[in-house]
Amino acid sequence: MSAAVQIVVVCSGILLWALLSRRLSTSVLSLPMIFVAFGYAIGGAGADILDLRVNNGLLHGFAEFTLILVLFTDAAGVRLGELRRTYVLPARMLLIGMPLTILLGTLVAQWVAPEASWATALLVAAILAPTDAALAQAILSSDSVPGRVRQAINVESGLNDGLAVPVILLAATLCASTAGIDSDGATDGFASFILLQLLLGPLVGVATGYLLAKCVDRAVDSDSASDAGRAISVLAGAMLAWSVAEIVGGNGFIAAFMAGLALGNTLRCQRDFIVEFMESEGQILTILTFVIFGAILLPIGLEHATGKTVLLALLFLTLIRMLPIWISLLGTRLQPLEKFSLGWFGPRGLASILFALLIDEQYAIPGFDQILACVVLTVLFSVFLHGASAAPLARLFNPR
Repeated sequence: MSAAVQIVVVCSGILLWALLSRRLSTSVLSLPMIFVAFGYAIGGAGADILDLRVNNGLLHGFAEFTLILVLFTDAAGVRLGELRRTYVLPARMLLIGMPLTILLGTLVAQWVAPEASWATALLVAAILAPTDAALAQAILSSDSVPGRVRQAINVESGLNDGLAVPVILLAATLCASTAGIDSDGATDGFASFILLQLLLGPLVGVATGYLLAKCVDRAVDSDSASDAGRAISVLAGAMLAWSVAEIVGGNGFIAAFMAGLALGNTLRCQRDFIVEFMESEGQILTILTFVIFGAILLPIGLEHATGKTVLLALLFLTLIRMLPIWISLLGTRLQPLEKFSLGWFGPRGLASILFALLIDEQYAIPGFDQILACVVLTVLFSVFLHGASAAPLARLFNPR
């Protein structure tokens, strides 16, 4: 199938969704549901119209670019001032719940698949630790759901992507090192490599975000930047932070996250342009990611799926997620329904997909097909289970 025909089909699907988006927003069909199904229908397992497997470089480059923007804009939306006033729930979930989730996930993955190494089990758990609030929009937009619950879900989702990066990096490097593989020099001087990645990335990110905020404020004060120009600065700033960090030996993804955090909390001018950017240009990238997931990754994941990967996927969405979150919330005086909601709504989506794609490209890990199958199944189950349960659960808070 020619590239032009593929573009026509994909753009027609996006256009149809755009024209019906208001009606669809009131249905049980979420954006991820629609475009995962659409991607699967036009991919190799369906009509065989969309096939990007011949160009892995393009696919991985797209994944890398999207993840940089997601990390940057998610962090830019976190208000440290507000977080200091209502930090208890998200702080507990991030500082207690997330490490426990990774630990429990590693133990369960090793128990279910004892033939896998501990590094591999850790990698799977770390890739599946970040959550995606986009799959819980019915919860986040419902006035019947307590504000503290919505904020906790949103803040956790915004921060855990960046917090997972060091663990994913460490686990992937350990996997490659255990297999005797040199992944872009990652196994040479292992300790110093990790140290530079984790130190220089944040330093570059904070410096870039701070300087970008000052430049944007100055441009706004002098009325020299248009609305479109400010939106473009989001894109340029995210890529700049990533690129500089990679040049000096730091981790570019950590740098992008820290740059967004510094930008969002240093800017004096209105930050609406950041949100508007992600709701327009950023949403297109999200849509394309789910189309690619359905068309390419889902068939691969289903092909390599086993009873073990199905069991692990279900456990990652239930026990492995909900038990650590429940433990982290002990003593908070939350109602049982609130605790259940915070535990259940840890949907896996964009970040897990992109992390898996990037690890596949940068680290030649033996048996990665099984890791990918587990990630793919977890995201697939999450897209439909969390998407379908969001609105009914929101109504439980206000049953009248």
